[in-house]
Amino acid sequence: MRLATELQPDLILLDVGLPWLNGIEAAREIRKLAPKAKIIFVSQESSANIVQEALAIGAADYVAKKNALRLVAAVDEVLDGRQFVSAALSGQVVKMPRLTDSDD
Repeated sequence: MRLATELQPDLILLDVGLPWLNGIEAAREIRKLAPKAKIIFVSQESSANIVQEALAIGAADYVAKKNALRLVAAVDEVLDGRQFVSAALSGQVVKMPRLTDSDD
């Protein structure tokens, strides 16, 4: 999170299962520290609830690790302003409206 504050990146790849912090909580904090950064989750976790929560807090995309070959396509889509969810997950996930900065 320190690097997100210092570097203000365009794109951040993040896992749900981080050793020091839940990735969902990290994304919430990163949205405050680097509000213009787009977040793509790349995770082994494929629970519909987790995916929906990640998208609801403003993640641009969610790629299942088993579909990691689609990561390049996901990055391209996010940087073009579109949302991406791995095909393996998209049937079980309802895309949630994203929070805006005023919703925080």
